[in-house]
Amino acid sequence: MKKILISFIVCVLFGCKSTQTLSSTAGLNPKLKAKQILKAHNKENADFTTLQSRVKIELIEGDQSQSHTVSLRMEHNKTIWINAFLNMVRLKITPERVQMYNKLDRTYFDGDFSLIKDLLGVELTFSNIENLILGDALFKHKPNALKRQPHPKAYALAPKQQHPLYDLFYRINPSYFKIDVQEVSQPLNNRILNVFYQEFQEIEQQILPQKISIKLIENQKETTLKMNFKSVSLNQPLRFPFKFPSGFKPIDF
Repeated sequence: MKKILISFIVCVLFGCKSTQTLSSTAGLNPKLKAKQILKAHNKENADFTTLQSRVKIELIEGDQSQSHTVSLRMEHNKTIWINAFLNMVRLKITPERVQMYNKLDRTYFDGDFSLIKDLLGVELTFSNIENLILGDALFKHKPNALKRQPHPKAYALAPKQQHPLYDLFYRINPSYFKIDVQEVSQPLNNRILNVFYQEFQEIEQQILPQKISIKLIENQKETTLKMNFKSVSLNQPLRFPFKFPSGFKPIDF
């Protein structure tokens, strides 16, 4: 379970209302410029107060796999909260902290986002992780910062000037302008993070991911995290309880 929660952070997860699985039917408009595509995508960014969902998570490493269902709660721009194993494992992410405890092995973690930078070599923030979950572009870009690239089925965008530590690519769905695929690669470190949005659903006029596959390839070793969001509800009053149990040992990553 620890590996699943770490993968969720890195790649880093009760009542359904008006849910409809979306399908892509629109063709590409060859006249759309990169800044117009980005503007259309930003217009579809998720806008809600709270989100609650059951999430089936499957972790695949080589020929080994394990799966669990967790409870996910979010307060937009403020908190990501996950509960698993009948309150035995709990994770809370805020813009300042990453906190987790595991009653199964009596361990805990309390730190900042430097953990993610140490693991991936990419400096990610709370907003990046939230965007990943919601099917929005990982990073914010200025209107003229991206260029359009050829692709037969999606609007493919990439920065005009790539970051010195990593390369970044997006593929945006032409029907509803959410992300189909986003990729962060570090060729010098033989590391690639791919996030595939396999299905979206419409809930209360919000377009949100239904199935996500996160794939991390490092030195030809592949780890895949699959997430299936079920029973999603929005804008309900939620609590985010979290208190470290006493006597636990810190996790050494």
